[in-house]
Amino acid sequence: MSIASVNYSSNGAVSPEPEFPSAQLSIRNVTKVFAGKRDIFSKLSGKTSRDFVAIEDISLDIEPNTFVSIIGPSGCGKSTLLNMVAGLSPVTRGEILLNGHPIQGPGPDRGMVFQNYALMPWMTVEENIRFAVETVFSQQSSKQLARTIKEQIQLVGLEGAEKKHPHELSGGMRQRVGIARALAINPQILLMDEPFGALDALTRGFLQSEVERSWEQQRKTVIMITHSIEEALLLSDRIVMMTRGPAARVDEILEVPFPRPRDRETIDQHPAYHDLKAEMEHHLFRETRAVEESRIQIK
Repeated sequence: MSIASVNYSSNGAVSPEPEFPSAQLSIRNVTKVFAGKRDIFSKLSGKTSRDFVAIEDISLDIEPNTFVSIIGPSGCGKSTLLNMVAGLSPVTRGEILLNGHPIQGPGPDRGMVFQNYALMPWMTVEENIRFAVETVFSQQSSKQLARTIKEQIQLVGLEGAEKKHPHELSGGMRQRVGIARALAINPQILLMDEPFGALDALTRGFLQSEVERSWEQQRKTVIMITHSIEEALLLSDRIVMMTRGPAARVDEILEVPFPRPRDRETIDQHPAYHDLKAEMEHHLFRETRAVEESRIQIK
């Protein structure tokens, strides 16, 4: 299967790209090493450190219109991997290809949703979304711009809050603005770094359902970092389970067979639900226990 892609230049113009194979995003033997401190000042202060291998030799293919979740124990390099896909951090070894082209930095073909919202506090809901759209599509007419903003506000259910500033919004509403802002630039891939981690349980559950509903409408390729097993099972087509760090690797990839659209009240009735949940729980318990045991040995 192949799907035609579109690339947006820096001035917002649309230029055609050749068709790409079924893997929209290819992570090929990727290793990330954070250099240790060896400068003269570190040596004089006795605070030198060794290189740290965060992730090692990770390979992963992600097809278009697929929702992929990445789970693993704390400190295993999940966010590090996502930042490299976003182009915010360089790859030490290996390569990451988007539609067959190496990722060499941030771009409008990837939208990012952060755990801490990352909104402009002096801008309203509408202005935060407008800023993103104008940055990417600088030649878009005012009529097109207004339509894009309205569509995204409706998609995340923020009608009536357009003129409010972030401090006037709840945590869940702020995160919805972050999602709307990321989707407004029409990225090929949406990257989500624990987007619901700072929310209370009720708001988290509501937003998970909203993301499922929104995804059904747009079918963007999504890569999401999460610590929640239930969240991953509700939203994902595939779940990537990573080992503990340092030198974390992909341990196993689970295929999630539940039909869409999904409902959190009925999903646990699927025959595979409890087996998948148990497998994920076992993985996280094993890897987290190993992390804690290594800390005890160090002490």
